[in-house]
Amino acid sequence: MYIVTAEQMRQIDHYTIDTIGIPAQVLMENAGRETADEAMLIHTALAACEQLKPWLVLIGKGHNGADGIVAARHLYERGADVRLLYTAPPETLRGEPARQRDIVRHWPIPAETYKPGVLQWSQFAGVVDALLGTGFKGSPREPIASLIREVNASGLPIVALDLPSGLDADTGQATEPCIRATRTAALAFLKRGLVQEPGASLAGHTAVRPIGIPQHLAAQFQLRTRLTTEAEISRRWGDPHAPRQADAHKGTYGHALVAAGSLTYSGAGLLAARAALRMGTGLVTWAQPETLTSRLVGLVPEAILHGLPDQANGDWRNVAPEALAAAAVDKQALVLGPGLGRFSGDSEWLKAVWEVTDLPLLLDADALNMLAEADDFPQWKLRSQPAVLTPHPGEMARLCHKSVRDIQQNRVDIASAYAQQYGVILVLKGAGTVIASPSGCIWVNPTGNPGMATGGSGDVLAGMIGSLLAQGRESEAAAVIGVWQHGAAGDRARKARHTEASLLAGDIIEAL
Repeated sequence: MYIVTAEQMRQIDHYTIDTIGIPAQVLMENAGRETADEAMLIHTALAACEQLKPWLVLIGKGHNGADGIVAARHLYERGADVRLLYTAPPETLRGEPARQRDIVRHWPIPAETYKPGVLQWSQFAGVVDALLGTGFKGSPREPIASLIREVNASGLPIVALDLPSGLDADTGQATEPCIRATRTAALAFLKRGLVQEPGASLAGHTAVRPIGIPQHLAAQFQLRTRLTTEAEISRRWGDPHAPRQADAHKGTYGHALVAAGSLTYSGAGLLAARAALRMGTGLVTWAQPETLTSRLVGLVPEAILHGLPDQANGDWRNVAPEALAAAAVDKQALVLGPGLGRFSGDSEWLKAVWEVTDLPLLLDADALNMLAEADDFPQWKLRSQPAVLTPHPGEMARLCHKSVRDIQQNRVDIASAYAQQYGVILVLKGAGTVIASPSGCIWVNPTGNPGMATGGSGDVLAGMIGSLLAQGRESEAAAVIGVWQHGAAGDRARKARHTEASLLAGDIIEAL
């Protein structure tokens, strides 16, 4: 499923109308009908409870408002009682909104112009938001701002046409005020803002509705951003749940090296190693400073423990990069970073590990913080396939020398720019995790829940992606599949708990 920016959607709209020849009125008729269908899902439930109050359709001055007028007609034709509420005197409308205004006058649908504080919201069953479209930037002006505040305060179900008014279509950032929708009818394609927070939450349940724009235009317009789905994973890389070969053995599914954990953070290595095993790697070696090894015996009986000489310090500062490289011989992937800790000269230590190893590599946690302080990273040697970096927003802020707020306000573009600049697979964790590749392909992941915001969840993800690398998945596939399965396992684990607040990282492993 493709995801578009506002500008991409504008170009595709124009091409459909001007080159293919589908009239704008046809697209508008389809958009209004599909939005009405979305509203009827709520209306039918309300009618079953004998709540037969009218729907109020909010009409802006642009094409979004024209779509809303069409939606009002289709709601009426489906048996709903409907009212139109214009935000400007109807006679001031121009172009398509004026055309639809004239058409709807042939229906017995009452209309009025909004005046702040006058409406009795309790007389309505629900609201269709057709105020502001995808091209809107900035904050809503009066009287629309007052109307949005009243709608939100009403407690009524709201169906947003294409996206909630006040939401940035590209970043998902919300202005004040912004519609808080119950459902959103995304027309033709998902907009970026609907899959990033807070936009995803403000949109409520989002359904992509066809309006006659050919879906194959995605290739023609070189759309590079997709929503991760199981169907898309299977189409591109094969069924992630495919049964194993009857004659398989442990060597069939790779050998991962997990270099993780220190005296203070040994649990990070434990979680990453367990996750790699549960994800299906045939063998996992857990490398740690040798002072820790005796304390870890039996914690993960399925893993091979490999203590590296540490001069009896229990940390990585005295572990030679060459010793780690020797441990990596005959392994198919290296997971480096969870629970490493920080130490003087650690950026140079990481560079040395990067230089003396060339197997598929995942960097997480402290390894990312080391990388953030390596000014010469662009000059590090090219690897045989892109390294996978898995930062949370704070780590991404350090990598980019930006604030966390800057990162969260433009997650997709920042992740993509970093991946292309440094030739890595960048996994920007969080709600709507973004996976960006050096080629410019971007994936946005919909699985997962807030219960996964707990210590160790990222270590589990690192082990899972490392496992897929060891099993022979190329970097982009390992990242996309790993993130999707991590979130899906978190969702299964959430269902087994009384509350998402009680979810632990280990629960995610057990739900794989």
